[in-house]
Amino acid sequence: MREIEKIWLETGYKCFAYNGPKELKVERLSKEIGKNKSSFYHLFADLEVFTENLLEFHLRRAKMVSKKESNARSEEELISIIIEHKIDLLFNRQLRVHRDNPGFKKCLYRINQFSIQGLMPVWENIVSLSGNSPLAKMVLHLSLENFYLQITDETLNETWLRKYFADIRKMVRLFQLSKDN
Repeated sequence: MREIEKIWLETGYKCFAYNGPKELKVERLSKEIGKNKSSFYHLFADLEVFTENLLEFHLRRAKMVSKKESNARSEEELISIIIEHKIDLLFNRQLRVHRDNPGFKKCLYRINQFSIQGLMPVWENIVSLSGNSPLAKMVLHLSLENFYLQITDETLNETWLRKYFADIRKMVRLFQLSKDN
């Protein structure tokens, strides 16, 4: 990828992550970058092509994040990765919020194919469900949906994440206790 393409994509990535697809306007992006609109059209032809490139850019980043998550061995390591990749998670949030768009929905599906699997080992440990993969996977699916509904630029911090994981552990314990009674 050429450097100028990378600049356009990184700028579009941040705009999308923080404000959704409504921010993907050629004029806004060109003003943000300090380049004229003809540079955009020379590289991407139109906004639809740019958005396809943006989704591929996100998919590559999501694979990188997933690889890091799969190597995490503790809640602390996972929290560190989440904070480091805040913008990627906010981008993913926007895909979820706007998944009525077929391209966004397809991108989410592709990401879920590899990210859930990579996250499972550390997730089972975090929610104290080692040895109960089916329940851990169910809790992960429910928690991810809830997680993406709640995250913002302000909430994605160590304090909020620790509380979020603690709340999930509490829910799992209550579920286990109710099951035993």
